Amino acid sequence: MKLPKIHQKEPSKIELKKGKNYAWCSCGLSKRQPLCDGSHQGTDMSPTIFKVEETKEYYLCNCKHTKKHPFCDGSHSKI
Repeated sequence: MKLPKIHQKEPSKIELKKGKNYAWCSCGLSKRQPLCDGSHQGTDMSPTIFKVEETKEYYLCNCKHTKKHPFCDGSHSKI
């Protein structure tokens, strides 16, 4: 798999907790979008592991083309 599967062209608004590890799905195959469920197994892709510095709601990318993994940067508007 060279390009990720576009899950949807809108970000997910999700509350994330400060200091917790998260795994953002970069392949677009996860059934738990926008987070990873291991569906990338067998591809050359892997999730982006990240933490946030503040507990609040964030917009995570679902088109998988953001330049600011895992956060939405508006790339979906260009697809």
